[in-house]
Amino acid sequence: MKKTVFIKNAAILTVSSLILRFVGIVFKVWLAAIVGSEGIGLYQLVFSVYVLAATFATSGICTAVTRLVADELALGTKRGTLRILRRCVELTLIIAGISVALLFFGADFIAGKFLGDIRAVPAIKILSFSLPFMGVTSCLRGYFIARRKASPNAVSQLFEQAVRIIIVVTLVRRFAYKGLTFCCGAVLFGDTAAELASCILIGIVFFKDSKKLSALNGRKRPDYPIFKKILHIAVPISAGRYLNTALRTVENILVPKNLAKCALSGENALSQFGMIKGMALPILFFPSTLLNSLSTLLIPEMSEAVACNRKGLVKSAAENILRLTALMSYIFAAVFLICGRQIGILIYKSDDVGFLLCALSPIVPLMYLDSVSDGILKGLDQQVFSFRTSVFDSSLRIVLILIILPLYGINGFIGIMYLSNLLTCVLNVGRLMKISGARLKVLTEILLPLISALCVTLLADTLIKMLGTLPNLVYITLVCVISIPAYTVLLFLFGSMTRDDIRLAVR
Repeated sequence: MKKTVFIKNAAILTVSSLILRFVGIVFKVWLAAIVGSEGIGLYQLVFSVYVLAATFATSGICTAVTRLVADELALGTKRGTLRILRRCVELTLIIAGISVALLFFGADFIAGKFLGDIRAVPAIKILSFSLPFMGVTSCLRGYFIARRKASPNAVSQLFEQAVRIIIVVTLVRRFAYKGLTFCCGAVLFGDTAAELASCILIGIVFFKDSKKLSALNGRKRPDYPIFKKILHIAVPISAGRYLNTALRTVENILVPKNLAKCALSGENALSQFGMIKGMALPILFFPSTLLNSLSTLLIPEMSEAVACNRKGLVKSAAENILRLTALMSYIFAAVFLICGRQIGILIYKSDDVGFLLCALSPIVPLMYLDSVSDGILKGLDQQVFSFRTSVFDSSLRIVLILIILPLYGINGFIGIMYLSNLLTCVLNVGRLMKISGARLKVLTEILLPLISALCVTLLADTLIKMLGTLPNLVYITLVCVISIPAYTVLLFLFGSMTRDDIRLAVR
């Protein structure tokens, strides 16, 4: 029964995430056509502040809710579950309230001194009001993950995206002539309204679901200091996210400034920044939807397995998710390498974005493995290690940006991304393998699949080009239709994947 629920939840999260990411890319394409790459660059600057503020609002408490509620659901009572959730909401509202005041009254200072662009002031003030709603929603989503119920989260996120797009499209279409300041403010107003709508919806679902907690048959556990338990989990995650997000915000502010110092970038610095962060990276991360859904769902499973001392389950789960991530990422990296230019032109009508997709494609496996392993580590009480890794990585990136970007421009930034992703992937995957006992076979699970993915994609490209010049959409579709099935067959032939592996991964 539990296995069926896990598969159902994974399917729900995967489908909803695919829809959200696809709609998000389409929306970003539409927005780029209206405001241009410079507008996207300005939005990404404000968005970096938004992410920093969101980190303060959620404070790592979502993970704390998931882990503590999962434990309480397995061993405790309805009263204990609701008590945990209530304390988490109280804590996040206090932190969110402080964040609102800092952002609203400090908007002029932030935009002028840190972002270097006063056009961001209205957007920063508007986004501040979304933080309390975001914090409460984050707690409730953590609760539903612990409850092994993915539908409320999926529905609320889809509803949130729909509200966001409707409001932003309506405002930008009507008042785009007023310039980038208004357009950026309109996008953040849409984000704020969407957070409010999502919070109301998931709150209604929670009140209905909480009535079913009376069916819990666990024994009443001795009272324990909930705030202490919350802080034990949330503080390392929060500190890591605060510092890491702050460092990433500094990085996002420094990138366009230091790109502008390079003779090869000049006035295009903000546009180049927008193309990387706002256009290329969302496309590169799009195929990782399934993996992110699995890593999210594995947090309560891992936490429960550790609590019950089921080391074998931890090992097999970590091993299989790492293998699945590696095997999937190779073929997608190869497709981006071969079809990157066509994808950039098809989606954004930009050869520059296509160049970036090709240039960044080799780090796709590193990004996917790093993201998945980092998520699982948090479920294994390794948040302190994640904190240290993220801080070291962000600090290194900032130093390299200050030194390399003025000399080498966008090519230097690409090189920094290679080094950064390699470093964090090695550290996080290595830590996960050490504490879980998971292993990857170098020949059959790394080298042969990697070579196979590149070979089948190059072969598909060669065969398709023999047919003559084809429309970009047709070309990309044919490459995927030929290379992905051929790659899968080779995985079975080389023993990189077996039927037993698939059954074990599901189990």
